[in-house]
Amino acid sequence: MPGSTSDQTQAGADTLDQSRLTHLVGYAATRASITMKRVFARNFAPLDLKVVEFSILMLVAANPQVNQKQLGEALDISAPNMAVTLDRLVERGWVERVRSTQDRRAMHVHLTPAGSELVARAEKIAVTMEAPALRALSTAEKALLIELLMKVAGGKAGKRG
Repeated sequence: MPGSTSDQTQAGADTLDQSRLTHLVGYAATRASITMKRVFARNFAPLDLKVVEFSILMLVAANPQVNQKQLGEALDISAPNMAVTLDRLVERGWVERVRSTQDRRAMHVHLTPAGSELVARAEKIAVTMEAPALRALSTAEKALLIELLMKVAGGKAGKRG
């Protein structure tokens, strides 16, 4: 029951009673997100790569004909913010925009050779970076966690308008 003494962490006198929060999915997800963002920042600092940039590069690598609009929709990023982020990736020489031959309004996003090289390096880091943070989980628990988080994310509850 929230607020009960049994819910209180016994780690020390300076520990706050978090029992009014620990039963909330949003709180747990936020705490986990903070941990994973720290892991990402520490591992990707040498590449000077942000989470959103990593996500875009991985999507472009997996979807060669992806356009700017599709990227924005997949990552829930507004068109203006996606344009600014892609501008940064273009300036760094990792992607290029190519006008669609089918729809002149659409801009496809392609990896440059430098972008492909970066993706290969980033994928190697990504494969191992989460292991220390998730060491308390079994392989099955990790798979279940991902499945449940994707199910919540797919619910569109936080979808922008």
